[in-house]
Amino acid sequence: MAEILASSWKKLRSGRVRILWLVLGAMLLVSALPLGLYHRQVLQLSESKLVDTERVQQSELTRSLADEINLFDSNLTQQLISQRQILMLTGLIQNVEDPEAQPKVTRLLENFVASSPGTFIYLTAVGRTGKGTGASPGNFRPDQDPFVTKALQRAFETCVQSLKFRSDPLALGQDNRPAFVVAVPLKVGDEFTGMLAAVVSLDPLLRRLKETSVRGRVVFVVDHYGHVVAHPSQGDFVPGTDLSATSAIADQVRSLPQELRATETVRFSEKGKNHSVEMIGTYSTLPEVDWAVIAQRSLAQAREDAGVKELNRQALIFVLIVTLAAILVGYFFAVGISQPIRGLAESTRAISRGEFHQRTPVRGAEEISELAETFNKMAGDIEEYIERLKEAAEENRELFLGSIRMLAAAIDEKDPYTRGHSGRVAKYSMLIAQELGLNASDLDRLSISALLHDVGKIGVDDRVLKKPGALTSEEFDLMKQHTVKGANIMRPVSQLKEMLPGIELHHEHMDGRGYPYGLQGPQIPLMARIIAVADTFDAMTTNRPYQSAMDTEFALGKIKALAGTKFDGSIVNALENTIHKGKLKLTAVEVQV
Repeated sequence: MAEILASSWKKLRSGRVRILWLVLGAMLLVSALPLGLYHRQVLQLSESKLVDTERVQQSELTRSLADEINLFDSNLTQQLISQRQILMLTGLIQNVEDPEAQPKVTRLLENFVASSPGTFIYLTAVGRTGKGTGASPGNFRPDQDPFVTKALQRAFETCVQSLKFRSDPLALGQDNRPAFVVAVPLKVGDEFTGMLAAVVSLDPLLRRLKETSVRGRVVFVVDHYGHVVAHPSQGDFVPGTDLSATSAIADQVRSLPQELRATETVRFSEKGKNHSVEMIGTYSTLPEVDWAVIAQRSLAQAREDAGVKELNRQALIFVLIVTLAAILVGYFFAVGISQPIRGLAESTRAISRGEFHQRTPVRGAEEISELAETFNKMAGDIEEYIERLKEAAEENRELFLGSIRMLAAAIDEKDPYTRGHSGRVAKYSMLIAQELGLNASDLDRLSISALLHDVGKIGVDDRVLKKPGALTSEEFDLMKQHTVKGANIMRPVSQLKEMLPGIELHHEHMDGRGYPYGLQGPQIPLMARIIAVADTFDAMTTNRPYQSAMDTEFALGKIKALAGTKFDGSIVNALENTIHKGKLKLTAVEVQV
């Protein structure tokens, strides 16, 4: 037995060991498995009991608050109807906006408000034209709050149609007091005579929500659209705030039919500061007022209050002790399999970073060693394949650029006076762009766009393109079409999508007098502005049918004179710097006919 253990230890130290011994080592951990499963079962039972208890408590709480709100709403409606009957009995209902009747109406409203302290923030009675009087225990005026004013206007429009009105939740004052507007029409027979409206405070409801929001439980009220009606954290959740995008349970309430009366408990997750929090929540809908009472609590808080956390801690300590003993026994066996796998994982990560030369040491169990050898062969094949792909990509790029150059040369060959023009414009554009500090990818796109900037001349009639004298206005209009034609020719080539602005817009002017679209200033892409300067510089410094080649300084002076009107001043400055630094020098070939 000792010899077997010594042999196994020797194989382990050498880095090669049969996977059988590793399996035997892993079996040591199975000794902790029954305890772990038992612990999990206990936790699941505790969790189920906890969820059931919380569901019952939340259901009772939300239904109770829903009943209170329904009672509050019913009493509120009855109060308004009673006040309307008083106005009818006193004969004031026919014309509450009559100046002679207004003092009586005001006293009635003041007595009514005083009889319900804490309920009404403002009470008003208005006539057919929307004018009337009001009363407030706290000197509140609706014109102090634009939202209240707007709600009262909607209330009047609704009452004109003989309908009762209830507004969306409102936030009053700097402390965001929850409130809403409710109104009933004033009628004599079937004739509309006005409106009785109240701004109702939800402070009593807010106090009840704060009383019931204890021990990590939060109770609040939303409307059918998921907007806050009242929330105990009124500083963070102002009435009217849309919770449907951040609260799963509020979003579920929004999806329910408005007429549905239901109480349901759901489990969901909410985003915390650093992680998602598992929640349990219950909603009870109030179809009479289109609201829903919601109670929610994190399961972590519920577990802590129920003592599940302590039970879990004690069971976990016992499982950890047993597991630790098994780990100590199985450690030496695990080392033999973990180290080769770590090496293989590191090599995999290196290859994912593009280090295709990376290889993994061949050691460990026979099966793992075979896997390492296969991995190394695969890495070699990948490295070789990547190199071939790079070579093919470079060849394709050179072929693409060669095709662009040939196309540009073919365009220039249509007119002997413009031979080599596209290449020179590309050269000057690159020098200007380098002076401006453009990055390599922008330089690459600019070079191709400059080479192809006159590709549209393929579609211009030779009698116009090669005319030795000045062009007529009709001929010039035909010539101006080459920018759009060039863009249309190149547009089907997806690889040239980013080069189209330089082809299509290099004849636009900073003052908006260019063509084809009359763009101004920043509307013209930088690529097109650079090509415009380079194109003009080459046209001035080469012989043309209508002019002789200018020297560099003379041409630069003319271009500088057009800075700000035709050309971008910063690009003209870059051209001047390039010339003065000696980077741009005209050769005899460039200025010949």
